[in-house]
Amino acid sequence: MTTPTYHWARLHDLTGPHVHEILQARESVFIVEQNCPYQDADDCDPHAWHMTGRINGKLACYVRVVDPGKKYPYPSIGRVLTTTEFRGSGLGRAMMQEAIRHAHQLYPGQPIQIGAQAHLYAFYNALGFEQISDEYLEDGIPHILMLKQFN
Repeated sequence: MTTPTYHWARLHDLTGPHVHEILQARESVFIVEQNCPYQDADDCDPHAWHMTGRINGKLACYVRVVDPGKKYPYPSIGRVLTTTEFRGSGLGRAMMQEAIRHAHQLYPGQPIQIGAQAHLYAFYNALGFEQISDEYLEDGIPHILMLKQFN
């Protein structure tokens, strides 16, 4: 796997073209591919750190870290995606490790909470997240709440 170049920024520090690229990738994955109409751009975006990962200048992955108290009581990681061209290369794990590192650096000592699609339980569990809720439907897709503690 080629290691991506990661860039972290708050929404107001991103350029218009970068915001467009991020929203286009999120829409492609979460709305079109998953056939799930929902409001992707939400009130958490202005309260999040947005991470893009690029390989050879192309957007390969994206994730956001939302400030504590805006989505969940703790900082949260969400909108995790790898673009089609870069799937199956292990990039998802590397991206999540970077997101966990960044969230832990920003909010030391606080756990990280996620709302994970239920079928990705094993992936997130292998990264140290534990299930803390029963399965629930979000936009017609089974989800679970998960928490990563730091000791």
